[in-house]
Amino acid sequence: MPSVKRRRRRTSATAERMIETNNVELCTEPLGDPARPPILLVMGMGGSMIWWEDDFCRMLADGGRFVIRYDHRDTGRSVTDPPGRPDYSFAELVSDAAGVLDAYGIRAAHVLGISMGGAIAQLLALDFADRVLSLVLMSTSPAGPGDRGLPPMTQEYARFVASSEMDWSDAAAVIEYIVADSRALAGGRPFDEAGIRELAARDVERTRNVASAQNHAAISGAARWRERLPSIAVPTLVIHGTADPLFEVEHGVALAEEIPGARLLTLERSAHGLNRADWATIVRAILDHTALFSGTSIDGPGA
Repeated sequence: MPSVKRRRRRTSATAERMIETNNVELCTEPLGDPARPPILLVMGMGGSMIWWEDDFCRMLADGGRFVIRYDHRDTGRSVTDPPGRPDYSFAELVSDAAGVLDAYGIRAAHVLGISMGGAIAQLLALDFADRVLSLVLMSTSPAGPGDRGLPPMTQEYARFVASSEMDWSDAAAVIEYIVADSRALAGGRPFDEAGIRELAARDVERTRNVASAQNHAAISGAARWRERLPSIAVPTLVIHGTADPLFEVEHGVALAEEIPGARLLTLERSAHGLNRADWATIVRAILDHTALFSGTSIDGPGA
């Protein structure tokens, strides 16, 4: 695997592409060879596609995968609704993912979802089963904190959330909040404050209306789906940090137990999200998993 210790500038040779699906405009970006097995990346709550960092996406593309990332509604350069007044449901976020595949002429893809994106990925496999080749579910849950014996967020992270106030009109304050939240979610892994601050500033700069990112927390949630998990028929890999303060590792264990044949990869001392120190391990696991269910070999450095 290539080194990921130092963050490189944007290396993608492709351009962002605006698409229309479900009567809204979404911003997408492809990386890699369209002839290779496709992987759709689905980000978490309030997160634009650039939180699937460029070098992480390039590692997947260099491993012989066609990578597509996209901005959810109310993030990045995609359509926005007025802050606090989202005009869509969680089900529409799920159908947006299928719409991205339609825009690229892809019948079915491997789907990698993180946090809320993991919930979207699960529902995509349940409600659009023919569009999913396999699932990779990261830092996510079969339902939500506190569900039927699953632990809530840690007390420390709950205190951080409760004490956080946001002036969405102040770009600098938004950047500081993103950095603080990322630090709170980093667990025992190294925290690259300078890199995260740069990424947060870039995210705020490219976002149509940064205040609209809070809309994801205000939309009507999906109907309970946990009891439907045994009907997921696609190969599934669950990746979960042992120090996740939002969804403690029991959430990942439950997913792996309740989805037939699912495999669990735990990341020691890792917390919530894509910590750069774990990229090599995560990318290798994803390439191995998708190679098994694409009929392809693994390419790229370290293969």
